[in-house]
Amino acid sequence: MSLSKQLYIIISLIFFMIFAGNFLISVKNTKEYLESESVTKAQDTATSLGMTLKALLKNKKDPEIESILRAIGNRGFYKEIRLEDTAFTFLDSEIIESSKNLSQDILWKINEVSVDIKYGSIQLENDDDDFGNELLELENDEVNLASNNNDDEKNNVYTFVPSKEYLNGGMIPIKFSASYEDQLINSIANLDLNKVLVNISRDVKFESVPQWFIDSLPMEMPEKKSEISDGWKTTATIYVSANPGEAYAKLYEQAEGAIYYAFVAFVISIVLLIIFLRLILQPLDSIESLAVSIAQGKFETIKKLPWTTEIRNVAIAMNDMSTKIEGVMTKLNKNLENMTQKLSIDGLTGLSLKQTFETDMKKMFMSNASGYVLTVKIDDLGSFAKTNSSKEVNGFIKSFASILKESNLNTEGEIEAYRFYGSEFAIIAKGLTYQKTQELTLKINEEFEKLSKKINKSDIAHIGATPFNPIGTTPEMLDSANEAYQTAKQIGPNEVHIRDENDLARDMDAWKQLIFDIIDNGKFTVSFIGDALRLNGEDEGKLLMQEAFTCANDKDDKQIPIGTFVSIAEKYNKVIDFDKAVVEKVINHMNTNNISHDISINLSLDSIKDASFINWVKTIINRNQSIASQLIFSITAYGVAKDVEQFRQFANEIHNVGAKIIIKRFETKFIPLDNIKGFNLDYIRLARDYTNDISQDASKEGFVEALQELSSLLNIKVFAENIKSDDDYEYVKRLNLYGASR
Repeated sequence: MSLSKQLYIIISLIFFMIFAGNFLISVKNTKEYLESESVTKAQDTATSLGMTLKALLKNKKDPEIESILRAIGNRGFYKEIRLEDTAFTFLDSEIIESSKNLSQDILWKINEVSVDIKYGSIQLENDDDDFGNELLELENDEVNLASNNNDDEKNNVYTFVPSKEYLNGGMIPIKFSASYEDQLINSIANLDLNKVLVNISRDVKFESVPQWFIDSLPMEMPEKKSEISDGWKTTATIYVSANPGEAYAKLYEQAEGAIYYAFVAFVISIVLLIIFLRLILQPLDSIESLAVSIAQGKFETIKKLPWTTEIRNVAIAMNDMSTKIEGVMTKLNKNLENMTQKLSIDGLTGLSLKQTFETDMKKMFMSNASGYVLTVKIDDLGSFAKTNSSKEVNGFIKSFASILKESNLNTEGEIEAYRFYGSEFAIIAKGLTYQKTQELTLKINEEFEKLSKKINKSDIAHIGATPFNPIGTTPEMLDSANEAYQTAKQIGPNEVHIRDENDLARDMDAWKQLIFDIIDNGKFTVSFIGDALRLNGEDEGKLLMQEAFTCANDKDDKQIPIGTFVSIAEKYNKVIDFDKAVVEKVINHMNTNNISHDISINLSLDSIKDASFINWVKTIINRNQSIASQLIFSITAYGVAKDVEQFRQFANEIHNVGAKIIIKRFETKFIPLDNIKGFNLDYIRLARDYTNDISQDASKEGFVEALQELSSLLNIKVFAENIKSDDDYEYVKRLNLYGASR
C-alpha cells in the first residue's frame, strides 16, 4: 500500500474517531440531561398529585380520583401513574355491599370481622383507640377476630394483614356478623383486596423514533413517589414513572442534527486533507517514478526539487544515485561489449567463432531459410607449421581467412565465414542455390590457387557443401557438410563437393502428418531436466528450477530432435497448440506431485505473439494461483531479439498474473545489454559457451562477472547452464551467480 493511501486512511480514521467521539459525548450529555429533567418532572408531579388527592382519599373508591389521574396520564409525559393504598384496607360499607345475605336498605352494625388464618389476619383501624384495639385482639379467642364497639353510624376501617401465600392480595372471604335491632346474621363477604387503587400506563415507544435507537440508548428513569397522609398516618402512596418516549424523541432529533453536521464537517475535513496531502506528497510521486525508472534501467533525474526539506533531500539523493548507477552501468556495458567481442571474434582472423555459427544456424532454422552450409579445412597445417615460423603460419591463416571473408563481395545472398579451430572453417551461404554455390566455391578456389603460389604450398584446402535442411539440426548439417568434405578430399587436391538438394532425407508432407498426429493426440512426453541448484547462501544446494523438456518419436520409434520438431510445428502453424499442451502437462504435474520448486516452460515466438494464446495462458494461470509464482516462461535470446516489443508486452502480461519470465541461451549479440533494462526480467540463463572452460578463460570470467554485477543492479537473477567440470562450477560459485545446472 502506498504512503499516501496509508496517510489518508490513518488521518481519516483519526478524524472519524474525533467526530464520532464528539458525537457520542454530545448524545450522552443530552441523554443524561433529558433523564434528569424527566425524573425531576416525575417527582414534581407525584408531589403535586399527593397534595391534590389528600382530601379525596377519605373515600378511596371515589371516581374523581381516577379521573384526575387519567387526565394527567393522558398528556403522554408519563409511563405510569399508580395510586396505592398503604395497606389492604376496607370499610364496613364494603363488607355490606359484598354480602349476599344483607339488605342494602338497613343500617347494619358490623362485628367480629375475621379471616381464616391461612389468608392472614384482620386488624381494626381506630384512630382514637389503637391501644384498645391491640388489647381486644389479644383477648379474643379467635386468631383473626376484630370487634367493633363503636356506635352504629361509624364506618370502621379494617386492615388485612396477608400471610406469605397472599402477599399480593386477591379475592379474600371475610367472616363477619351483622346486627340490626334484634336481628343477628353471620355471613361471609368475598372482597377483592388490592393495594393498587388506580393505575394509568402508556407505551414507551414513539412512532418517530426507531426501535434500534431506543434499544441502543436505554434511559434510566426510576419511579418517583409521594406519600399521602392523614394526620400522622400514611394512607396512600402516589407513584409516577416518566415516559422516556418524549425524551427519546428529543434525543433522536438532536442526534440526527448532530450526525448530519458531523458528517458534513468530516467530509469537508477529508477533502481538505486530500488536497493538503497531495500537495505535500506530490514530490513523492516523482521520487517513486524515478525509482521505478532506475529499476527499469532508465536513469532520469528529478528536475523540479520539492520544497519540503526532508523530501527535497531524498530527491537529491535519488538524483545522485541515478547518476552514479548510470555511470556504473555505462562502464559495465562497455566492458561487456568488449568482452563479448573477444568471446565471439577470433583474434587472429577477425572471423566469428563457432558459437556465433551455431547462433546464426538457429536464425536459419527459425526463419525457414534456404541456402548452403560449407565446411572448409586447411590441408596439413601441421606440416606447414613445422617448416615455417609462427609469423609465417599466422600470416598464411590470416590470408586464408581473408579469402573466405571477402567471398561475399559481388555475390548474391548473404555469405558469412567462421573459424572453428586452428585449421577448420565454415561458411553459411544464405539464399544461394546449387548453381550459385558452385560459383562461390569456384571463386574461392581461384583465390586459393593464388595463395598457393604465394606460399609455395600446392594443396591448400578442400570444401564440402550441403544444402540447408529446415527440419534438420546444426549437428546434422555439420555432419552432412563434413561428409561432402571427405568426398572432396577423395576427388583430389583443392577439390570441392556440393551435395544436391535431392539429398534431403525426409519428405515434408510426411513430416507434417507426423507432427500433427503427435500434437493432436498428445503423443509426446514431458520430462524435467537441468536441475538448477542454489550456489550460495543459506539455501546452498537447494533445487531452484527444472526445465520442462519434451520428447517425441517418429514412426521408426527414433527420437525426433526437438529443434526439428519445433521448426516443422512453426512452419505449419501448429506450434501454439503444442505450447498449450506442454503448459497443461506441466501444471498437472506440479499440482499432482506438490512441486515446491520452479519449472521453466519453453515457448515459441509464435505463441507469445498470439493474443489468443496470451489470454489462454493468463486464464489457466489464474485458475492455478497456488503455483503461479513457480511457473517460469522461457524464451530464447534469439526469439526475444526478433520482436523485442512483443516480448516486453508478453512479460508484462505474465507478471500481472503472478508468473515469471526467463531468457535462456542469453547472448549479447542477440540482446544488447541496454535492452534488458526494460524487460522486467526475473531470470537470465547464460548460453553454455560463456561458462564452458571459464576456469581457463579470463575473458569469459570477466564477462560473466560483469554481467552478474549488471544483473544485480537490475534485480535479475543469473543461472549458468550445463556446467561440466568441477573447476568451472567453483568459478561460477565465486562469481556469485544465483544458480547453476550440471
